[in-house]
Amino acid sequence: MADTFDLVILGSGPGGYVAAIRAAQLGLKTAIVERERLGGICLNWGCIPTKALLRTSEIYHYMQHAESYGLKAEKVGFDLPKIVERSRKVAGQLNAGVKGLMKKNKVTVYEGVGTLTGKGKLSVKQGDKTSELEAKHIIIATGARARDLPFAKADGERIWTYRHAMVPTEMPTKLLVIGSGAIGVEFASFYNDMGADVTIVEMLPRILPVEDEEVSAFMDKALTKQGIKLLTGTGLEGLTTSAKGVTAKIKGPKDSKGDGKVVSEEYSHVIVAIGIVPNTENIGLEGLGIETDRGHIKVDGYARTNVEGIYAIGDVTGAPWLAHKASHEGIVCVEALAGLKPHPFEKWNIPGCTYSRPQVASVGLTEAKAKEAGHELKVGKFPFIGNGKAIALGEAEGFVKTVFDAKTGELLGAHMVGAEVTELIQGYVIARQLETTEAELMETVFAHPTLSEMMHESVLGAYGRALHI
Repeated sequence: MADTFDLVILGSGPGGYVAAIRAAQLGLKTAIVERERLGGICLNWGCIPTKALLRTSEIYHYMQHAESYGLKAEKVGFDLPKIVERSRKVAGQLNAGVKGLMKKNKVTVYEGVGTLTGKGKLSVKQGDKTSELEAKHIIIATGARARDLPFAKADGERIWTYRHAMVPTEMPTKLLVIGSGAIGVEFASFYNDMGADVTIVEMLPRILPVEDEEVSAFMDKALTKQGIKLLTGTGLEGLTTSAKGVTAKIKGPKDSKGDGKVVSEEYSHVIVAIGIVPNTENIGLEGLGIETDRGHIKVDGYARTNVEGIYAIGDVTGAPWLAHKASHEGIVCVEALAGLKPHPFEKWNIPGCTYSRPQVASVGLTEAKAKEAGHELKVGKFPFIGNGKAIALGEAEGFVKTVFDAKTGELLGAHMVGAEVTELIQGYVIARQLETTEAELMETVFAHPTLSEMMHESVLGAYGRALHI
């Protein structure tokens, strides 16, 4: 006989487990199904453990430059197994926290592989045991996995995905990172700070291609200054592994003579960071006729699929592939199916963050996208070098950029690069959510001395009123 629930959620990542908690708060009898570890990829193998690694490399960088702060640090070194151990402990602590939250909210947890077997029906298999579940509502939150190169799949030895890169058994000496999105740039930053010789290959004309062009240009110079080699407009023709390393065939940009030159280069390791593949295979979508688009499940603003009672949230529904997007999608979905009237989920105000050194953060339209949309613009830009707190921290490189509609004062977008901008960006996200104009932002008092004062100065700068530059 099947176990019966109001809601069953397939997948326990930041979309799934948050949706489960909200459902429990609303009085729904809820179950969650997970084939690996509660918390999903983000908590166990993504967002959180990578930040633990990046914190280590940041401190290591400061130790190597202690003299800049009037300090002495001699014989600076690191213990790679302990670095990995710390990162895994952080992930383990949060995994235990999610288990506690499920228990606290009386969410039933099923460990195993879940498959949709019919409308409102789902089976969970773990070893020889199979559990049958029934629910009025089922949310698919199965996430995504790293995309492999078609001609060279990750082997965990010489060719790595992000999962392998988080638990290295040896430090790369010469590392090739394929792809310059947030994941690629973060790992390049970590391994470069830890002493590896790092090269990034990017097919598109610039690194961090979804960011504002000025941010990309700044990051290009900053990473190059740190010693990272950047090959933009460059493709990869092939990878050949051996016991000692990897031979990469790299095709450079087209020149005046036509196709770019192909060169072979030796590396100790390669990290593939070319995007993700949604986990939508073999979970029963076809049998129910659930519509997909290039593997991603099609949903409306309330996460409803084309099949009544079946919903989807998070990475399986498409870009942006971000944990906070999945969590908010889950809350909107649950509140709607519970009979509340939340605003439909929209992508217009989702911040993006890259936790490299320096950090990058943004929300809304880039300057180029705003122009393409037909807006007449007011653009403000303020440098870190003009901020007292940034200078005191020894972090005087970077800038804050704001993009306004010249006619209405609407904040169309904000773009930052520099120390701690991933914490600062939320101020602009809130401003956009509240439909704040330049007038309210100008009249807001920012504490001194703080990095956030640059946010104020950037707004003032858009209207010719900047005070400290």
